[in-house]
Amino acid sequence: MLKIWGRNTSSNVQKVMWAIGELKLPHERIDIGGAFGGNKEPAYLAMNPNGLVPTLEEDGFTLWESNAIVRYLAARNGAGALEPADPKTRARANQWMDWQLSVVGPAIFGAFWGLIRTPPDKRDPAAIEASQKKTTEAMIILDAQLAKTAFVAGDAFSMGDIPLGVMAYRFRQLVPQRPPLPNLERWYASLEKREAFRTHVSTIPLT
Repeated sequence: MLKIWGRNTSSNVQKVMWAIGELKLPHERIDIGGAFGGNKEPAYLAMNPNGLVPTLEEDGFTLWESNAIVRYLAARNGAGALEPADPKTRARANQWMDWQLSVVGPAIFGAFWGLIRTPPDKRDPAAIEASQKKTTEAMIILDAQLAKTAFVAGDAFSMGDIPLGVMAYRFRQLVPQRPPLPNLERWYASLEKREAFRTHVSTIPLT
């Protein structure tokens, strides 16, 4: 049985669960981390020495890092579909997945932490505003790409859309003052039609 360790409110867990939903894989998700704790216990650290979520466990095989898990699931169960068959399209999907980690994730962190995890009287408005500005700048780049292709890697939905779809949901929640981003909004509307996105991402409040 495929097991995913991690709470469903984690953006990184949501990536993995969305991929599982797209692939319709039998699985068990185990709450850990955040309010559930347990991620610093020796048994969990033996699987994931970082003490972070998610962690995949399958028949004695363990894997951590959310985008690596999405890639593994796509290669193992969705080759030619979730994982693009064309090498160039697959490379573009990987490019945008890496960009989510290197650019968008760090950009949006301050807004998330300031608005969701910090009491109002202790917030740093300047830090929140800076994070919102950086995130918007990143999303303008994504909007420009989506003017060229229906999805991030090409004309079909792929694994490349998953990490950025999770970030786009958070962007729309955390940055209420946004410039017109028609291509991003068109793409996001297409994601909202996907059952796995609604189940594992867009119906789960930010906490």
